[in-house]
Amino acid sequence: MPSFAIRMDGLPRDFDGLRAVDQVSLEVPKGHIFGFLGPNAAGKTTTIRLLLGLLEPSAGRAEVLGFDTRMEADAIRQRSGALLEHTGLYERLTAEDNLEFHGRIYRMPAAERRSRIQDLLTGIELWDRRREPVGKWSRGMKQKLAVARALLPRPELIFLDEPTAGLDPIAAAALREDLVSLASKDGVTLFLTTHNLSEAEKICTRVGVIRRGVLLAVGSPAELRSRRKGQQVEIVGRGASESLLAELRSLPGVRAVDDQDGRLRIDLETGAEIAPLVSRVVAAGMQVEEVHRGAESLEEAFLAMVREAGEEGQA
Repeated sequence: MPSFAIRMDGLPRDFDGLRAVDQVSLEVPKGHIFGFLGPNAAGKTTTIRLLLGLLEPSAGRAEVLGFDTRMEADAIRQRSGALLEHTGLYERLTAEDNLEFHGRIYRMPAAERRSRIQDLLTGIELWDRRREPVGKWSRGMKQKLAVARALLPRPELIFLDEPTAGLDPIAAAALREDLVSLASKDGVTLFLTTHNLSEAEKICTRVGVIRRGVLLAVGSPAELRSRRKGQQVEIVGRGASESLLAELRSLPGVRAVDDQDGRLRIDLETGAEIAPLVSRVVAAGMQVEEVHRGAESLEEAFLAMVREAGEEGQA
């Protein structure tokens, strides 16, 4: 059995002369939660469609669960669950009937199908509303049902495109816990796209960053954060003037300064000293309450990679 759930080798996809995915090579080990990160129109959804065999690559080769995406797409889809841009729910049917229909398509035995439907709907707190037509439901409720449908046949691999979109914070946190449990207990591989970088940092064991079809980086969240050398300091207080911000930005070793509601965040080069910065801030009249020294977040590393790739592309 292959140790990788997904393998892509130099995969491009062109649409009328436009390259949506550009020579992407990628490996996703089984049992991992892989986060595919990128701005809008970066090629994330196109990549998922290529991996599911819904689109053919312009060249290159890809395997999913050991099956070739060109020749064995049916076998891939039979063993995978997916939630893409739209829920794909039948809105005139009840929640229970939506899952029942899906389970029949996957030829699940009747007893297993009924038990699995009850477990899933109970877990997302929709069992009591199982006989309601889903067309009357909120976006968040439909999203939860669509995720449950993807999980129904216990697939080996699940593709999720923005799985927590439309969910309230409590429901989103509960879904994240379920996804982590699936990967750790059942060995399910998850391939998800998300705009929520803090979410990716919490649950993903590996992430990839893509921009305009080009894969910029792949690794654990910690590895991506460490790629950009430097450090950060956050100064909390009141009275940061525009002249102070300009002065700080002009200092050697300072890469960026951002003032957000009394939180002065300073991005520094490696080895830059923090104490002189704090002294300047105090001397300029800012009332300092707290000073924090910390590492760059995944979101900050992501934004920096995308920004730097854009600058290189314009050079």
